[in-house]
Amino acid sequence: MLNKLDDFPVHQTPEPIAVPATSDRNVYDRTWFNGYARDGSYYFGIGMAIYPHRGILDCAFSVVEPGGRQHCFYASRRAPSERTEMQVGPFRLEVIEPMRRARVVLDDNASGLGCDLTFSARTAAIQEARQTLWSGGRRAMDATRFDQFGRWRGAIRHPDGTIAVDDEVCLGTKDRSWGVRRVGKAEQGGSPAKPGGAFFLWAPLVWDDHISHAIFFDGPRGEALVREGIVAPLYASEAEVPGVEDGLDRRMADARHRVVYVPGTRLAQSAEIDLVDHEGRTRTIALAPILRFQMKGLGYAHPTWAQGMWKGELEIGHESFDPRELNMLAPENIHVQQVVRAGDGARAGIGVLEQVCIGPYAPAGFTAHFDGAKG
Repeated sequence: MLNKLDDFPVHQTPEPIAVPATSDRNVYDRTWFNGYARDGSYYFGIGMAIYPHRGILDCAFSVVEPGGRQHCFYASRRAPSERTEMQVGPFRLEVIEPMRRARVVLDDNASGLGCDLTFSARTAAIQEARQTLWSGGRRAMDATRFDQFGRWRGAIRHPDGTIAVDDEVCLGTKDRSWGVRRVGKAEQGGSPAKPGGAFFLWAPLVWDDHISHAIFFDGPRGEALVREGIVAPLYASEAEVPGVEDGLDRRMADARHRVVYVPGTRLAQSAEIDLVDHEGRTRTIALAPILRFQMKGLGYAHPTWAQGMWKGELEIGHESFDPRELNMLAPENIHVQQVVRAGDGARAGIGVLEQVCIGPYAPAGFTAHFDGAKG
């Protein structure tokens, strides 16, 4: 199972690169992006992942504008053994320069969606702390992730029109993660799995001269499973960005969150994040949503296009829906990202707030699997 990457000195085990170090069927390797206008006039999301032990490579592209429909493209194929082959039908991802520039192309297809977009980094790569979550004695998630903040240039075509993407206007986040997490068809056999829950917040924000980032996984009582706050420099141009890491990211001593929910839903109406530095100073950031994106448009919890599901040798799908007409307590609609305006009393920023809350969660008063906030 040799591939082109085996010609580089990058091996971590005695096996070829195409052979994962774990036999867990849920091993994955994923590239994910978002892009959004500074004024919240559009948002798009992109994802591609390989699941080596499931033999699947899948991808998705989705875009939404205020008051309009969200348009979604999905594709899945048998995974190639060549890891540099990142194409599924009309969709392809090109790494032009690692950790600096990438290109995403979606050629003409039956969905009416298409794009030619180039991501240009404005931060060094920022590694999040390793995220390990347990289900009994088994790791339900064990992953490494790094993020980069940047800008987009190019064009998007969708069934309702076109978007000229200008890098003076369009910001975005690149998210690379790999490891193990629950994806695809559930394992069969053994005792029936007990219903599980999840609480996750992820808040990458862009300010004038820096970025801030906060990551939270909570247990059902609100106990901290993962808490991380990060502040890092924002560079004026791609040419100034170091090739890998710059060592200038500052890790906070603590991070906290507070969410006010839209009554009858699990959707954030507003939120606050506290970044607490090692001298005990607290920076409180208020977040105000201005545009919602449904993550099912990238396969998350999608009833038919969930990530890591075998669809065939090559299969392509698409759909459009009005986000305003969704049942926000349906399982596939819980997971969202929202473009948010950010403020800390002295500065203004822009970014996204990603959230998913499934199952009981005491701080919000949720007691059932999919009940909503009390009015």
